[in-house]
Amino acid sequence: MNIEQARFNMIEQQIRPWNVLDAGVLALLAVVKREDFVPTAYKSAAFMDTELPLPGGQQMLAPRLEARLLQTLNVSRHEKVLEIGTGSGFMAALLGHKAQRVFSLETNPELAALARENLRRSGVRNVVVQEQDGVHGLAGEAPFDAILLSGSVAEVPPQLLNQLKVGGRLLAIVGDEPVMRARLVTRVGDNEFRGVDLFDTIAPRLQGFGERSGFAF
Repeated sequence: MNIEQARFNMIEQQIRPWNVLDAGVLALLAVVKREDFVPTAYKSAAFMDTELPLPGGQQMLAPRLEARLLQTLNVSRHEKVLEIGTGSGFMAALLGHKAQRVFSLETNPELAALARENLRRSGVRNVVVQEQDGVHGLAGEAPFDAILLSGSVAEVPPQLLNQLKVGGRLLAIVGDEPVMRARLVTRVGDNEFRGVDLFDTIAPRLQGFGERSGFAF
């Protein structure tokens, strides 16, 4: 396999046609080596338009969804970011290249260790991977400029929204199969949030997050 040709095809045939047009995001995907974050058994599928199995029954998101989430969150260099669901560390690496500081929470010990090693080998030094349940966020480091849930939830937990700065935003994939939507929630005041549904998609459930309680933003 010609890896660079496969990477180019992934960007031009999967990612760009899915309305990912931000030049900075596309350039980042060309230089952060996705194959280095894919389990060895699936390296030949690193650039395919599909989810990939990870240890612990979890999955790596499809490339076009990773790219669309990164574009939508629109992280700036001065910002502090929280990611829920580290997986193999690829999204954390992308966020690390765009943000000042990234904290990423992973419930699975094997995955947390794998992500730390992947990030170390890739030279990403501004990402901290913590092994813990992500549903309660990371209050000790709050408030955050941006929070990304790298997987789907039935609803957005209010405790995560409360860890945003005023003006900060949270991006999650919300709903139940077969209907899920990427939702961006912005904190517009101390006790006021504004949410907008952006696009339809499907993603694996984040571990540790319960089902719908009837409370929603």
